[in-house]
Amino acid sequence: MKARWAIGSAAGLLVAAGICGAAHGQGAGPQYGLHVREDGVLTKDGMPFRGIGVDYFDAFFRHLTDPQNTTYDAGFAALAEAGIPFVRMIGCGFWPVEHKLYTEDKDEFFRRFDDVVRAAEQQGIGLIPSLFWYTATVPDLVGEPSSEWGNLESKTHEYMRNYVRDVVTRYKGSPAIWGWEFANEFNLGANLPNAAEHRPAVWPTLGTAESRSEKDEWTYEIIRTAFAAFANEVRQYDPYRAISTGDGFPRESAWHNWKLNTWTEDTPDQFAQMLVGDNPDPVDIISVHAYEDAAQAIRDARFVAAAVGKPLFVGEFGAPGPRAESEAGFMALLAAIEEAQVPLAAAWVFDHGDDDTFTITATNERSYQLQAIAETNGRIRAQLEKEAAEGRHL
Repeated sequence: MKARWAIGSAAGLLVAAGICGAAHGQGAGPQYGLHVREDGVLTKDGMPFRGIGVDYFDAFFRHLTDPQNTTYDAGFAALAEAGIPFVRMIGCGFWPVEHKLYTEDKDEFFRRFDDVVRAAEQQGIGLIPSLFWYTATVPDLVGEPSSEWGNLESKTHEYMRNYVRDVVTRYKGSPAIWGWEFANEFNLGANLPNAAEHRPAVWPTLGTAESRSEKDEWTYEIIRTAFAAFANEVRQYDPYRAISTGDGFPRESAWHNWKLNTWTEDTPDQFAQMLVGDNPDPVDIISVHAYEDAAQAIRDARFVAAAVGKPLFVGEFGAPGPRAESEAGFMALLAAIEEAQVPLAAAWVFDHGDDDTFTITATNERSYQLQAIAETNGRIRAQLEKEAAEGRHL
């Protein structure tokens, strides 16, 4: 999303409209990972937390699709050595054929998941697994269109509830789990005026439906129903950890797409309404993904999130290409995250293959990004220690 304006009156508008974050009670359960206090402060181990990690899409995914692939071991070790505290990762298969092991051989599915969680524990790396990454995967697995994410009585929701129960109850006692996430950027496909051109892919050999229709299009009502249902289900088993939708920034015309079916650019207040509305309670953090010239948009989103008492999670940020092409853009985003005191952020993407122009490793040309993140985290820790010594945020 491009930075087009600065938020001014959005906070007042949201408060006046009653669009505010609900209290985030601690309740019973494990005291591991990230937690949102009643005052909207993100904490870890009982103390205010701000930190930057990386997206490690393949950490579990490679092992799920190939049990002999244990590259997560070396990956977590490299991240620990580089001073990277946590990763956001896919916590499922991408295509239906990659996820069907869960129903066909649940013991083997969780043996592979266990391997990854155990390795993260050993290296002291936090995990934020995204449990339903691709919009159509679960509906395809149960033979329903994607719009059934809006139907609480659907097979899609039944599958979601079962998977959440199995994953959350199994790993809620692990200190490696820092939070839970629903999916990846569901909001970007909602209420598109040209929705027929953006229906989910048709690739039957990968387990998708053999055709799509208007029932595979989705709306903001559908995704918000799914987000809230997911968060409510997680809360049954884990009353403590932070929950994310996994959304990107609202599209520049999101409100107009939804209300008027046009591509008219939204106002700042409309942007704020969409950002908050797309992260409904009991989701307790606000998710955005930032690329290109989104530094000002990060600051705007931080302002809106603070106004409703929810921490901001920049779940993806980055700039593509070799260092000469990417460094200025990457450092501008990183600086905006630090200056705006964004509580949580993750750079896209660690060890995602040599042909990916975003991929970061400990040894490639883009390794400077790991060093920059570690240095930023050091300054953030020092600032938090100073704030604690002064009695702020306690």
